[in-house]
Parts: sequence; structure tokens; C-alpha cells
Amino acid sequence: MSRYKYSESEKQINMVLKHQDELLSDIHFPTAAENEATEQKVDELFSKLGYDPKGLKKLVPEMQPKKIMIKPTWAELCAEAEQHVGSDWDLESLFTEEELRSNELAVHKLNEEFNELYRLDAIDVSISAFAGLVGAAVDILLVGIPQKTPDGLKAGILSDYIRDYFDRKFPEEEMKKLANSKVSKVPYDAQDNRHTTIHVEGLSAYYHRLLQLGHDPILGLVFGVADILTGRMTTIDKKGNIVSQVMENYADRTESDIFAALAKQIIHFKTDVITSMGLPVPLMSLFNLLQFGSIGEEEQTIAEIVQGMYYQGYDFIHFCSMSVPAMLVEVIVRLGYAVKRIKEGHPIKDSIPVSLNREKHPKLATMLFIAHAGATAANAGKVYFTKNPVAINYPQWIAFAKYSYCQLRWTLVKKPALKDAYVSGRINEELDAVMAEAEQTFDKFAEEYTVIFH
Repeated sequence: MSRYKYSESEKQINMVLKHQDELLSDIHFPTAAENEATEQKVDELFSKLGYDPKGLKKLVPEMQPKKIMIKPTWAELCAEAEQHVGSDWDLESLFTEEELRSNELAVHKLNEEFNELYRLDAIDVSISAFAGLVGAAVDILLVGIPQKTPDGLKAGILSDYIRDYFDRKFPEEEMKKLANSKVSKVPYDAQDNRHTTIHVEGLSAYYHRLLQLGHDPILGLVFGVADILTGRMTTIDKKGNIVSQVMENYADRTESDIFAALAKQIIHFKTDVITSMGLPVPLMSLFNLLQFGSIGEEEQTIAEIVQGMYYQGYDFIHFCSMSVPAMLVEVIVRLGYAVKRIKEGHPIKDSIPVSLNREKHPKLATMLFIAHAGATAANAGKVYFTKNPVAINYPQWIAFAKYSYCQLRWTLVKKPALKDAYVSGRINEELDAVMAEAEQTFDKFAEEYTVIFH
């Protein structure tokens, strides 16, 4: 039994090919020696009859009327083939064992050609490894872990520099004045439950920005603006309850125009970014929904762990500091990839590594995955040895999750389909060449015939 499942049209093709193969095998094609012997016998016969063989060859034959060739339809070919060889034939039966092995080797070679396009060489791996090591070193040595001190939050050298930059960019006195002005007041900024109609568990001066979706750097652009327009406060409390309520006491803080509401939202972000309990890490508020787990000696849930991280200084400014290692990984890999491509002779335009399209940049996504995997593994070690969840590099893990998904999808879905298209395309190119040659042969043969198509 064949290992392939043929469609009805493919079965017909196999049947016709089998019949034509048998017809061809019945034709005896003389060898060069046989042709020469036959030609010699003919010359001898003409000589006995009194003719000069060489002179006969110079004679011009009379024009004969063209013979008629009737070209059968596909249905007629199928019917004839079925009558002679039957209908159940596999394509493999047309080939010898040696030919089948040769075909398999040819397909294997095409697969290898495809794999070679996407296989990383030593330089590619070196670029990825170097980028991962640099990212890991910056994270461990320069980003550090935020700690509360008498002089404020302190971490690594890089983190302290970035926090000082924010302090200089947004002076505390100016931000206090701006915070007390009407242009920055928002209805969702309640610091406790004194003015709420529905109790929000954990709402306090310490945690209100973590609980209120309006303070999230990403979600705030949606929920915060919506709350400003509707005079509401949307929260996910410490117990994971989602609460949206009208804040009647803050009715004067609303806006009716969406652009005015967006402007007020951004101004409010600005006033809160340098406060002691500043803006949370993007999407950090959603972790309040994860009310499960039993982590550490205190058997805390994931939500409780995240709330503790925020309290210890895991805020938006620290998020900016943590983003530097991940950005360095991106820059080093992409820059190294571009330089290598240019040195290999590719045009500069085609070497700019912006797109992750694997048809344009076959190796880039895999190199980024390896680099981020290395940096993430180092961060996992940092968390393990410090036993401190605040050591988690959130942007690095996000980058790793993104590239892991892309790599998994590439390996399981896209690569097999692209490989099949590549191999089929190369085979079809050769088939087209064979078909073109067959057409030329038929046209040359048909010059002596009047071809009638059914």
C-alpha cells in the first residue's frame, strides 16, 4: 500500500503515466552501432540494385502531404489507460528503487538548502550571546534592586541616575503646584474610602495608584480618560474585585471633551511620576486579579507579592531603568546583524534590521530570541539568589515572552509551511522547465503533421 493518499485527479494522472510508461518501454530504440549496421545494409542493397548510395542521398524527396495526428482528450487517455493497466497505481511504481532513492536525496538536499537559509553560524550565535551577556551585566550591576533609604529610593548606579533625571526633569515644587491646580485634578484620584459609595479594599495613600486603573501608564489612557469623562473611579482592589463607581464629591473634576480629558490624564501622570508612591509599572494593576498561589514562608498570593513589590519601590521610574538592558540587547543584536549582512554583500537597504519578517531577515528573530533568553535566564538567577521578587526585570521577561511566542509559532507553524512552499517551488521550477522542453519537442515533431484536437 502506498504511503501517500492520492486525490481522484492524481489517481488519473498516475494511471495515464503508467500506461504511457509501458508503451514507451515496448518501443525499441536502436543503438548507434545498430543504426550504423542498418545504414551499411541499405547501402549494400542499393549497390546491388545498381544505384549509387551517395548519389541517392543528394536527391531531394518529393513533398508529401502532411499526415494527420488526432490528439485525444484527457477523458480518452484515461479510458485507454484504465483498459490496459487498470486504475489503482501509485506514482512510486513508475520509478526504480535507485530512482526513488535519488528523488529522496534531491528533496533532502532542497530541505537542507532551506534550513541553511535560517541556520545560525558561529558569528550569529556570538552576537546573540554577547548581547545577552551585556543585558545581564547591566541588569545585575547597574540596575540593581530598589530599596528605601533615608535619602529616598536607591538601587543600582543606572537606576539612581534615571531617578535623578526624572527628579530634575519634574521638579518637586513645580509638580506640587501643578497637582493642586484644577487642570490636573481627576475624579478617580481618591486616596481612601471617605468619598466612595462602594468600599474599595486596600484603598489608601500608599496603594491607591496601584488599585486605580487610571494611574496605570497604559490602561490609564483608556480607563483614566473614560473616568474623567464620566466622573467615575475604576479600581481592582487588593482582593481582586473590580469596582467602577461614580465619584459625586469629585464631580467638578470631569471633562466633556475627549481631547481635554486626554490632556488632563497626561498632566496627572506628570504630577504623580516622581511621588514617593509613584505611577505603577504598566499593567501592574491587573496583577491584583491573581488571587492565588502560596509563595514563600508567608504563603502569599501573586497579588500580594506584587503589592509588596510596589510598596518597595517597583514603580514606573524603575520600569524605565529595567528597560535599558532589554533595549541594549535589541540594539546590539540588530546592529551586529546589520553589519554582518552588509559585509556579506547584501545591500544596505536590505540589511536594515527593522522588520522581523523571516523572508527578508531569515535569522534576526532567532538571534533576538537567543539573546533575550540568555538575559532572562540571568535575571531568573538574580531573583533566585536574592530571594527578592523586586529583582524581577519586568521588561526583559515581556521581551522574552514575546520572542518565545514568535519562535514557537515559527517552529511549529510557519517554518514547516514555508519549507514546503520552498521545496515545492523549486520542484515546480524544474517541472516547468521539463514541460517547456516537452512542448518544444512536440512542436518540432508536429511540424510534419496536421494536428486535430478533440
